[in-house]
Amino acid sequence: MDFRLPSWCRGPRFWIALLVVTALIAKFGFGEPLTTSPPATAPRPALSVSLTTLQSEDWQRALSANGNVVAWEEAVIGAEISNYRLTAVLVNVGDAVKKGQVLARIADENVAADLAQSNAAVAEAEANLGEARFNAERARRLREAGFYSPQQAQQSLTAEQAAAARLEAARARSQSEAVRLAQTQVRAPDDGIISARTATVGSLTQGGSELFRLIRGGRLEWRAELTANELSGLEAGMTAFVTTPAGQEVAGRVRMLAPTVDPATRTALVYVDLPTGPGAAGAGVRAGSFARGRIELGRARALTLPQSAVVLRDGFAYVFRLGSDGKVVQTKVVPGRRQGERIEILSGLERDVAVVAVGAGFLTDGDAVRVVDP
Repeated sequence: MDFRLPSWCRGPRFWIALLVVTALIAKFGFGEPLTTSPPATAPRPALSVSLTTLQSEDWQRALSANGNVVAWEEAVIGAEISNYRLTAVLVNVGDAVKKGQVLARIADENVAADLAQSNAAVAEAEANLGEARFNAERARRLREAGFYSPQQAQQSLTAEQAAAARLEAARARSQSEAVRLAQTQVRAPDDGIISARTATVGSLTQGGSELFRLIRGGRLEWRAELTANELSGLEAGMTAFVTTPAGQEVAGRVRMLAPTVDPATRTALVYVDLPTGPGAAGAGVRAGSFARGRIELGRARALTLPQSAVVLRDGFAYVFRLGSDGKVVQTKVVPGRRQGERIEILSGLERDVAVVAVGAGFLTDGDAVRVVDP
C-alpha cells in the first residue's frame, strides 16, 4: 500500500505550524482544565456581637389595668323652697368650699315677712294663754268657795288648755317660717370641690332642682376593671400607681373590691383611693378622665435579658443564641414584665445559654457572627 501525505502537508508552512503548536502544548500543558474553583473558605461574619445570659433579679409583681377616674361621692345641692328668685351665686366650678359655707342666696323678703307675722301670732297666743290661765285659776278658787258650778269651772279649764294649744301651734308656724328663712341661703352640706353649677342670678328656684354638684371631700377614686381571675390575688390596702393623661404617675391605695362581676363584660371593679389636694390636680387627676395603672402584688424573682437582646417579629419575641459553629440560631421566647431596660423571659430559653446582647435586630437565622466580648 502506498502511503503518501496530502499535498498541503508537504510544504514548509505546514511544518512551521506544527512546530508552533507543539511548543505551545509543551509550555502550557495538555489536558488541563481551562478554569479551576478557588479553595473553600470560612463564611464571613455578618456582625460583631457581645453575648449575655439570663440574669435572676428581684422584681416587683404588678397587675396592669385600665379604668376611669371618678368622684368618690358627688352630692347634688338644690333649693329647698320653690318659686323664689336667686339674688346671688357666690361660688363657681372648681372652688373648694367648707361645710356650711353659703353658696347662693335666695330672695328672702316674703319669707321674712311671713316669719314676722308668725312671731306676732305667737305673741298674741301667749297673751291669750295668760288671760285663760288667770280665768282658770279664778274659777278654781270660786268653785272651792261654792260660787261656781262644776260646769263653769270646767269651761275655764278647757279655755286654758285651748289657749295653750294655740300657742304651741303658733310657735310651730314661727319655727317653720324660721327654717324657710334659713333655706334662702344655699349652704354646702360637706367640705369639697364644686364640680358643676347650674345656678344663675335671677332664675326662679324649683324644689329639688339641681343648683350645684359637690365632690365630697375632694376625694377621687380610680375604678380599675379586672377579670374575675385577676381579682383572686388582690386585697384591700395594696398600693396602686395610676398614670394620668398628663403622663405623671400618682400613688393610690386599694379601698375595696367589687362584690359582683358584670355578667356582660365578665369584669369587676377595684376601687382605688387617689390623693387629694392641689398636688393631685396638678398631676392631671380629674374626675371623668380615663387612666391606665398597675396594682402592686409583691416582689418575686425574675429571669431577665436586656431589651436589646429581644427582637419582635411577626407578633412574636425571639432571641439569637450562639451555636457551636459560630452561627446564631433564632429562638422563640415568651416575654413577661418590663422594668427599665430589661425584660423578663418566662419560657423558651435555658438559663445558661448565651444569646446576642446587642444588634440582634440586624441578624437572621443562620448568620455567622464574631464574638467580641464573650
